[in-house]
Amino acid sequence: MNPLPETRAVHSMMARRSECRACRGKRLRLFLDLGTVPLANAFLTAEQLAQPELRFPLEVYFCEDCCLVQLVHVVKPELLFSHYLYRTGTNQTIAEHNRRLTEAVANDRKLGAKELVVEIASNDGSLLQCFRERGVRTLGVEPAKNIAQIASDAGIETLNEFFDAASVERILAGHGEASAVIANNVLAHVDATIEFLAHCKKLLGPNGRVIIEVPYLGEMLDKLEYDTVYHEHLCYFSVTALMRLFAEAGLLLDRVDPVPIHGGSLRLWGKRSDGSGHGASVLEMAEKEKKAGLAIFSRFEEFARRVKQNREELRALLSKLKREGKSMAGYGAPAKGNTLLCYCEIGTDLIPFTVDMSPLKVGLYTPGSHIPVRPVQRIFDEQPDYVVILAWNFAPEIMKFLQPYKDKGGKFILPIPEPKVL
Repeated sequence: MNPLPETRAVHSMMARRSECRACRGKRLRLFLDLGTVPLANAFLTAEQLAQPELRFPLEVYFCEDCCLVQLVHVVKPELLFSHYLYRTGTNQTIAEHNRRLTEAVANDRKLGAKELVVEIASNDGSLLQCFRERGVRTLGVEPAKNIAQIASDAGIETLNEFFDAASVERILAGHGEASAVIANNVLAHVDATIEFLAHCKKLLGPNGRVIIEVPYLGEMLDKLEYDTVYHEHLCYFSVTALMRLFAEAGLLLDRVDPVPIHGGSLRLWGKRSDGSGHGASVLEMAEKEKKAGLAIFSRFEEFARRVKQNREELRALLSKLKREGKSMAGYGAPAKGNTLLCYCEIGTDLIPFTVDMSPLKVGLYTPGSHIPVRPVQRIFDEQPDYVVILAWNFAPEIMKFLQPYKDKGGKFILPIPEPKVL
């Protein structure tokens, strides 16, 4: 029997790795299976609701040779990133984070008008705008055509392409070497991780730094942040694994700074290898990871058990509230929310609608669960009894914004790390 058309389409848009990205080892062990689900940012129009959705396996593996946590099913980046609905410039928490990052980099690198800052996956240019305000030369590289256009319209010079060897040559020829190459929340998106880091290194001037932010595996495990798993995120980084990846690319990790953004992240400062070895803070964190069990498979088996428990508890809570006649809505339409909704099998029967600040998402439907995304004003207009904060990493900002809703008796539900009514 011939495979169904959508099955053939899935196989043509996805590859499966048989070896680790970092060490090429074969000892990859599955510990978390979140099902076969749609892409987390593949929002639907009303017309598309009746059409079959492409679904891909979402499985997480641990490399027993180098400890890198990763997906082995790789969806073509053109499908994931050529048109994108996430904008960094619509969130106050991100805006404040960008200002602090700019200050840290500008002070560390002593940036002036002659220095160049290149940002990979520069999105709408919000971060680079902070550097421009300091008089620093900037250049963005952003593959999503719609998002790159927003940045260009705002006056941020942006190359609308994927970052690769050809991009590096064009940047060096047209702009020269960079004092800082910044890549926030993109390292996990690339399949060829070592090659990506090597490209970043090639852009550096003699004393330049590669500055990368990644969600931290340690926080993911401790806080049960399983909804940060989706097809765009191919890797989940520990310092232990990062040390090897940077070294393979000819870079040293000079230092590692924990930062609170996105539920707990790491800011990595890399430089060209000079024989001095990784920095003291890096080695210290790697030792702490060893003691915390981040190099032991049983630690990840326990995480998977807790994930299943979270699904049961969240569904039980929402079902109980529905039986009691309570009304509910969601806040946010983030990619992580779609992982949670699909894995926990939560649809419009429990959450009739969600709201989002991004005009790019309003009017669409969440992938898999088909929950309509409405303007934020809908919360105030309908005053549901409970709001499930799907964008829980911005919960303080969201709850402050929704204070008028709370003043009228509204309550909040945080789904992670355990379902909690506030």
